[in-house]
Amino acid sequence: MDRAKALVRLAAAVMAAQFAMPLTHANAESYAALQGQGYKTSKLTRGASGSLGWFVVGGSTKFFCPMRVATAQVGKTGLVGFTSSGKQVRLDRKVYEQHAGSASIYPQLSDLQAGRPRPQDVRACVPAR
Repeated sequence: MDRAKALVRLAAAVMAAQFAMPLTHANAESYAALQGQGYKTSKLTRGASGSLGWFVVGGSTKFFCPMRVATAQVGKTGLVGFTSSGKQVRLDRKVYEQHAGSASIYPQLSDLQAGRPRPQDVRACVPAR
């Protein structure tokens, strides 16, 4: 009898969990796919959560694509790092390159700010509110 009660409780818990799940799932899209569909990219901005990223808009559909970049080049000789809160910290490029290697693989800060990120600089895009 105890086994039957446990089975009924387990089934009830599973059914309750299924109903508690949202009926619609937010669909994440890749930045490259949205670009390919003709979506327009905003300048670098902050989303509702406060994280840095870009709004990508196509017709009436709007996505927010968070920034994946931790380091960016400033011109030919400068380098900045981003804190978790999105603040920019100047880095000594010579010291950085001595310890971490070439910084030429990083995007230009001016491109990021102007809304021209590379697909690898962007996390999955989620529908914006």
